[in-house]
Amino acid sequence: MADPKQFATDIAIIGSGGAGLAAGIEALDAGAKVIAFEMANEPGGASIISGAGTFMVGTPLQKENGIEDTPDLAFDDWIKWGGPSADEIWARYYIEHSLHDLYHWSEDLGVKWVTLNLQEGNTVRRWTQPERAGIGYVNCLIEGYNTRGGETQLNTEISKLKFEAGRVSGFEGTNSVTGEPVEVTAKTVILSTGGFNSNLEMILEIRPDLGNDRILEGSGPNSTGSGHRLVSGLGAYLAHMEDISFYVYATPDYLDPNQKRGLVCRGIPGYIWVNQQGLRFHDESKTGARSASPALMAQTPRHCWAILDQPMADDLAVADPQYRYAGEANREKINQLLANSPFIKKADTLEGLAKEMGMDVGAFLDTAERYNQACEQGLETEPEFGKPLAQSKPFDTPPYYGVQFFLLARKNLGGIKTDLRCRILNKHFEPIQGLYGAGEACGMAGGHINGRSGLEGTMFGPSIFSGRVAGGWAAEEAGHGQGFVGKPNRD
Repeated sequence: MADPKQFATDIAIIGSGGAGLAAGIEALDAGAKVIAFEMANEPGGASIISGAGTFMVGTPLQKENGIEDTPDLAFDDWIKWGGPSADEIWARYYIEHSLHDLYHWSEDLGVKWVTLNLQEGNTVRRWTQPERAGIGYVNCLIEGYNTRGGETQLNTEISKLKFEAGRVSGFEGTNSVTGEPVEVTAKTVILSTGGFNSNLEMILEIRPDLGNDRILEGSGPNSTGSGHRLVSGLGAYLAHMEDISFYVYATPDYLDPNQKRGLVCRGIPGYIWVNQQGLRFHDESKTGARSASPALMAQTPRHCWAILDQPMADDLAVADPQYRYAGEANREKINQLLANSPFIKKADTLEGLAKEMGMDVGAFLDTAERYNQACEQGLETEPEFGKPLAQSKPFDTPPYYGVQFFLLARKNLGGIKTDLRCRILNKHFEPIQGLYGAGEACGMAGGHINGRSGLEGTMFGPSIFSGRVAGGWAAEEAGHGQGFVGKPNRD
């Protein structure tokens, strides 16, 4: 075997998604030397394909829209939604730092916050999205990391953490392109490898109750749980791993030869969902994992069909790099999906569509007719499930489409347990010396910051913020800076 390629640095980061890049920027600003090791052939991880909606409190964008928000109000919303298992200490810590240490910090890196929406479970509008979503945000992180002198080694798969003299001292791996072994020596290591929602076997091992259902993989292509396996060998504590956030608005990627990967479908608020019996079962404006996912899981079988007519199909957006161009929907690729996917049916009549979907024609036509009547009558909400109709229209313009939706594993709410310095903890809740963790590998932050349900924006924001915290304290342990301090926003 060839001699390994040697690297020596103050801080070695495993994974260069949003959390890893934020950690690198923070450590570089403290004066540390940083090298990030990335499994893929480019940085960005799952963050770069995300919507990047971010839960933040007291922001200038809120004030411009006349919204008064406080950390106390946000904390109450967070805990009510996530339940008693949410990490209240981490939640409070994140919320109070979201204004100065995320909103303004991101702006300083070139991020432009442009959209402010009200999402399920929030008392006020606080879900904030950057220009060009995840790709826009993460490109600013990449530029910030590179201009500060951060190094990145791509196509590097890490196989083992080195533990010497009571602490983590680096790791070993392989360049997946050349086959060359890699050996890294570092004063501290930050693990930011993402979740495991692109590893169906791991999902079903943790959630055997889903073994009889079709579950789609839905995170970054390399979110395979590699980090969880690495730290388990050192006795790290994994918290609430069974808490997975599922999306229901996803259809299989027909180009995936394994038929495991899902495509998240957005941008069509006027559509309806029907089960295999041809019946609606939910208010489709409520798409969150706490509301929509249980509704779908109560159906037999556990899938549904999203019904669109042509104008709705024209607005369809697919949250996947294959179906975006420069951050905008790639209509040519989306039209190919609509025309070629075996999981999408098309017909010139609603009756013909019901037959294509293999469901009771009468039940489906009755369902569509009731919805059409509610729209035609100008009702504010339709009577069956109370869905607001402001963005809805009758199904009246052929061709009609039925897009088959399945549960898609998107975000890990549990993960590797850390303290408020992002030090990875063992089963005794003691730090594993020299080892830090951030991002989705750690349930976004701390191991379980959201509890059993996450408000929208409470995944992306805590991942980036925990990266900053990890970078600051890893640098301090390596002899650079004073650790992460930040500037809390308190009432």
